[in-house]
Amino acid sequence: MSQSTLVAFWAFSLLFVFTPGADWAYAISAGIRNRGVSASVMGLLAGYVVLTLLISAGVGVLIAGNAVLMGILTVLGAMYLAWLGYGMLRNPPVPRADGAAGNEGSWMTWFRQGALVSGLNPKAFIFFLAFLPPWTSESATWSIPVQILTLGMVYTASCSVVYSMVGFGANRALRTRPSVARLVGRISGVIMIGLAVMLVVREFFLD
Repeated sequence: MSQSTLVAFWAFSLLFVFTPGADWAYAISAGIRNRGVSASVMGLLAGYVVLTLLISAGVGVLIAGNAVLMGILTVLGAMYLAWLGYGMLRNPPVPRADGAAGNEGSWMTWFRQGALVSGLNPKAFIFFLAFLPPWTSESATWSIPVQILTLGMVYTASCSVVYSMVGFGANRALRTRPSVARLVGRISGVIMIGLAVMLVVREFFLD
């Protein structure tokens, strides 16, 4: 795999990394709560690593080709996003000026939730399945699985930078603005619920 191919894929993947979605909403919620940004981002990245491993091992193709499994993945992902979104609507994160509030949740809790947000996201799964293999080459010195792993890590590395900026940026901008933080938290909750509904509609009603 040539360096030019990696650079081209990196530039292409940034279009998706910079597109707000469930990952952005979760990173923002972690930032508003003052703690958990690093754990949340690492969880999101862990989910992408798992997806990359599944695609490189060929398991992704088997899952995508099974309507029942894809339906289960979609429902689980949608239910989890809806649950997180409802929680943010019911109890929007509101930090105090001294940063003492909104710090609930252990490091592992934030990590686990982040991993589930990305790992159970059918949109992320389809992206990895649809856009990683086409960038590989049979004539390359690296094997196809190694090429897919490399591309997945390039995408994940980009996510680590952007999601950290989103999370810590939200923390810096909103930690002393409780009313704005509450509004942004509720908007993030609505986005998560909306994405959950869209996933179900697209999977079961638009095919």
